[in-house]
Amino acid sequence: MSQYLILIYEAEAEYATASPELMGEIGQAHGVFAQGVEGYGAQLLGGAWLRPTMMATSVRGGTEVTDGPFVETKEALGGYYLVEAPDLDVALAVAKTVPARFGGVEVRPVIPANG
Repeated sequence: MSQYLILIYEAEAEYATASPELMGEIGQAHGVFAQGVEGYGAQLLGGAWLRPTMMATSVRGGTEVTDGPFVETKEALGGYYLVEAPDLDVALAVAKTVPARFGGVEVRPVIPANG
């Protein structure tokens, strides 16, 4: 089995103006997603939502520290899931079910630190 990072990129502005009811729906959709991963023959190893990019601090060149994200984009990295799957096709099938209402996801194979 290999590990894949599913990166969730969405429009932050949509979350900034979302009602509590909508945020509840989104949270519930992520719960349903997490429950369904094993149905694809994969395992959810972890995941998290990230704070908005305005709370980011970037480090460039190992010395320059600046407030804010590394780059400005319409969609920002807002969360991730780490899954273990038999192959990329299964990881992609899982990724297609990630609730990314205001954007999309990217799937990247993980290179283990020891290998």
